[in-house]
Amino acid sequence: MALDIKICGLKTDQAMAAALAGGASHVGFIFFAKSPRYVEPVEAGRLREAARGKALAVAVTVDASDAFLHEIVEDMQPDMLQLHGSETPERVAELKARYGLPVMKALPLSEVADLDRIKPFIGVADRFLFDAKPPKGSELPGGNGVAFDWRILGGLDAGVDYMLSGGLNAANIGDALRLANPPGIDISSGVESAPGVKDPALIEQFFRAVRAARDDRAA
Repeated sequence: MALDIKICGLKTDQAMAAALAGGASHVGFIFFAKSPRYVEPVEAGRLREAARGKALAVAVTVDASDAFLHEIVEDMQPDMLQLHGSETPERVAELKARYGLPVMKALPLSEVADLDRIKPFIGVADRFLFDAKPPKGSELPGGNGVAFDWRILGGLDAGVDYMLSGGLNAANIGDALRLANPPGIDISSGVESAPGVKDPALIEQFFRAVRAARDDRAA
């Protein structure tokens, strides 16, 4: 099974080059002002040019206004929208219809009961991103470097397409792949030398760890 890999929160040419060199299937840009990974839509549009024909460019928003979403889509020309806020199924459907783009809906998980939150979005969102619930007091819905118990994903209905996120890094990706066997993974803070600062060496190390883990499983 092919494994999609998304490097999220990109802001520099060097980080983008490392993500593409490693074989990222998706590259993500954060449009949430409180995040250290925030990038202006015009700059994201410039950076995403390197990914054309190589990886899908994802615009990550958090309860963004219609005006800001219009600016993002116009300036960046994303291949996919990722909604990381409290958006409803109706909002997801509305934005899909408006822009003609696939939508990935992020949902925080911490226990098996949280899987029930997925049901209203089935058939509406094109894909899910499962992240850990943010620590108390955090202003960021994601990118907090926190993991959840990946074993709860064993309770998912077959056919639910998702990316696993939250606290992933080169040291634990083998366990994540073994326990959850996700169709896709998403990493942000796990390849940073400081909040919002992507480290090309850590990106390369992460891809090496993914390949090693997959080789071990195939052996």
